[in-house]
Amino acid sequence: QVPLVESGGGLAQPGGSLRLSCAASGSIFSRNTMGWYRQAPGKQRELVARVTLSGNRIYADSVKGRFTLSRDTAKNTMYLQMNSLKPEDTAVYYCNSIPSVYSWGQGTQVTVSS
Repeated sequence: QVPLVESGGGLAQPGGSLRLSCAASGSIFSRNTMGWYRQAPGKQRELVARVTLSGNRIYADSVKGRFTLSRDTAKNTMYLQMNSLKPEDTAVYYCNSIPSVYSWGQGTQVTVSS
């Protein structure tokens, strides 16, 4: 069973919005600090947002004020609301714990282009 499954990506215009979802098998979110990562072509995977067990949310400077992480522990689902998208947000987005102890899912492609 794949522990983490991402969805919700797609094509968006600059300035547009997308909402990503991360579905977990089991109570992963209640036991780990969780994060949204992304990997752009030719670049290393980077952490863009995280939520601690106490609920503190921390964002990378590149997405601060535009992205919002939320989670629904009852549904074992985590979300990333992405607003004011920029072409440089184009990447495959993944969710995982911090540190990343679970198998990486396939991710969900986000493409921002006019």
